[in-house]
Amino acid sequence: MTEKLSDTGRATMLAPLLENGWSMNKAEDSLCKTFEFADFTEAFGWMTRAALWAEKWNHHPDWRNVYKTVEVCLTTHDVGGLSALDAKLARKLDSL
Repeated sequence: MTEKLSDTGRATMLAPLLENGWSMNKAEDSLCKTFEFADFTEAFGWMTRAALWAEKWNHHPDWRNVYKTVEVCLTTHDVGGLSALDAKLARKLDSL
């Protein structure tokens, strides 16, 4: 079962992500990042690859696409905040 990240878990799992352009939305207890691509096709292709991983892990991002920009926020709604799944998906999104 997925659990909300402890303070120690947040420090160890989120610190590298925050150093790589992710930011915290404390009001929603979510992790957010804006990805910018060359054009709409590149952005949509990235979203498609991301969607395959999200579906595989049954953990889906809150996101918004406008032309070549994709805004992503990750949180685990089932636990009411951030979990290890959010950190895992953030790392995968960065690698795509």
